[in-house]
Amino acid sequence: MLSVTLMLLLVVGSCVYSIDLIQSDSEVVQPGQSVTITCQVSGYSLTDRNYATGWIRRSEGKALEWILHRWGNGDVAQNNALKNKLLRHTYTSNSSVTLTGVNLQPEDTAVYYCVR
Repeated sequence: MLSVTLMLLLVVGSCVYSIDLIQSDSEVVQPGQSVTITCQVSGYSLTDRNYATGWIRRSEGKALEWILHRWGNGDVAQNNALKNKLLRHTYTSNSSVTLTGVNLQPEDTAVYYCVR
């Protein structure tokens, strides 16, 4: 009986609480160019210390690659191999964040995802 009650509480809770991350449209850039990707979040605040928002990418035929995470208190953890290319993770408000890539090369071709 207890497990049924817990399941019902989890189902009800998940219907009420929604977190969405919506990214800007796809872009194609030439080698050496820069690009900025925007992620609009809802259901939580980017400045909430309990959450981190970050970025990953997936290149065709490769595993997901972690880029960075930034916690609500401002602490950042970043993939050092990508530090010089994907270096700006900027909060533009409590609900919008951008990732800027500079001097991108063909090996940076990937689908980039905003994650929580």
